[in-house]
Amino acid sequence: MSDRESGDEQQQSQAQGSVEQELATRTLHIQSKRFYLDVKQNRRGRFIKVAEVGAGGKKSRLLLAMSSAAEFRDYLTDFTEHYASLGPTNTENPPEDGKLKSELIVKDNRRYYLDLKENQRGRFLRVSQTIPRGGPRSQIAIPAQGMIEFRDALTELLDEFGTDDQEPQSDLPESRSMRVENKMFYFDVGSNRRGVYMRISEVRNNFRTAITIPERSWARFRDILSEFSEKSDKQERSGSDRGDRPDRSERPDRPERQDSQ
Repeated sequence: MSDRESGDEQQQSQAQGSVEQELATRTLHIQSKRFYLDVKQNRRGRFIKVAEVGAGGKKSRLLLAMSSAAEFRDYLTDFTEHYASLGPTNTENPPEDGKLKSELIVKDNRRYYLDLKENQRGRFLRVSQTIPRGGPRSQIAIPAQGMIEFRDALTELLDEFGTDDQEPQSDLPESRSMRVENKMFYFDVGSNRRGVYMRISEVRNNFRTAITIPERSWARFRDILSEFSEKSDKQERSGSDRGDRPDRSERPDRPERQDSQ
């Protein structure tokens, strides 16, 4: 996980049973703010996390499915063109609600409200994310002058990782699992910019450990397991053979044959 995430965020992710991998990141400095665009992947697929860090260190974040990020990218182009067509900022008489242009993105149970606004400090794009059932609202504010830079960084990530929410599974083996006594083992095959890999997770109660094996090492990993398995089978067969064969020392003595007179 990214070192920018707090301990609480890491614990929350682990509690949900979702092991996240960070595939790529972009950092933008727009006026007094920093923006981090992270492509992440978990069991449910790939997504982009957008984090805004203000001058005082306050952090806000949004989560976007890859398809939603592509739609957001397209709207950024529209907002940029609209912003370029506007006249100078009217700091004395801004619009009544401050809104200059608005759009809405709906993805599953999430809604994203995009509002180009104007206030005494200037123009900016506010992006708000809401979820149903009274979930918390999160939002970021992108200075209007930085929308092009933001869009270009987002485009680079989408060009590299695609716009599909789920990681393509057509060429990858399906996940497998097995139970051994009170443990569960999960075998998951995934891919990132470094290639294909297998993650083997051991889950016991609320404790999880995992190892990741690159595809280029699968054959060697298999050979070592096979070697151990064959040695174990030989020892079992050898022990079984010794147990079935009676010990000569325990055989009853044959009675001596007496010659007839």
